[in-house]
Amino acid sequence: MTTTLPKLRFRDTQIEMAHGAGGKASRRLVEGLFAPLLCGNMTEPLGDAASVGINGTRVFITADSFVVSPLRFPGGSIGELAVNGTVNDLAVSGAKAEALVVTYILEAGLPTPILEAEVRAMAKAAACAGVLVVGGDTKVVEHGKADGMYITTAGIGHAIPGFALSAASVRPGDQVLLSGPIGDHGITILLARGELDLEAELCSDTRSVLPMVQALAQAAGPAIRWMRDPTRGGVATSLNELARDCGLSILLFEDQVPLRGAVRGACELLGLDPLHIANEGQFLAIVAPEHADAALAAIGPDAAIIGEIREQPAGTVVGANGYGGTRVIDMLVGDPLPRIC
Repeated sequence: MTTTLPKLRFRDTQIEMAHGAGGKASRRLVEGLFAPLLCGNMTEPLGDAASVGINGTRVFITADSFVVSPLRFPGGSIGELAVNGTVNDLAVSGAKAEALVVTYILEAGLPTPILEAEVRAMAKAAACAGVLVVGGDTKVVEHGKADGMYITTAGIGHAIPGFALSAASVRPGDQVLLSGPIGDHGITILLARGELDLEAELCSDTRSVLPMVQALAQAAGPAIRWMRDPTRGGVATSLNELARDCGLSILLFEDQVPLRGAVRGACELLGLDPLHIANEGQFLAIVAPEHADAALAAIGPDAAIIGEIREQPAGTVVGANGYGGTRVIDMLVGDPLPRIC
């Protein structure tokens, strides 16, 4: 029996840093190489987690890797980030994380106190998120090969009652909800590296979004169409993925996007778009308009309605400012902030 391999669309001659940044290059790699060979029978758009039926039970599964540098930064560290990032991918897919398995890739010469601090950070974050770490693996590589440590995770969870999330369910008139200020994590990491002569009172937003998602399920579950946590590639990339998957347009009210002054200032100095900066403790949700107020109240005072679903131009995110101007907001191109998560 012969197997016909799918025709691949990935044409890049080598892998670059941009392929891991969550933007256009990442999508080319995943959709042009990985998905055709590994997930050729899938019919749903790729998301933050997958759901599979096992003996009549719907189980949600996700996997992630964390290669942040530096290992510790204001507001968090790689151990905490690994737990929260995995829990959040399940949460925005409509699932509560129940168990994680964790792999540590350790560099020879790593001081034991640094490793202990990250294991403790992971244990604390798991306890706060209500998830069990049930196993894992450890590998050690040569000195200079892993920037201290890398962490990979896999998480499994069950559905949060009340949700039926799908890009296909998004309708014109639906509202775009954001849970809070964007850009804190990416800019904090950039400043923590000490490569720029900038100072700001800023901390990473790393946290579990599960409590907010569960509150949202109780307040407006059936009215929530879609969710995503805008990590690599930021809000712009997540919304562009949605626009393409649902075949509609997203009008983004740029003046209504929550943004701290320190993040805005750093982005202006560095020529970065805050909409492309990574977040680790925020999420986007598409909600039916009649339930938007209830959804905002459930999440809390930092949440905001930042946009609306429109019919045209299909597959496009359009930004509108307070002066009546508009622009097309594209996915992240390149890799302005490597090694952030």
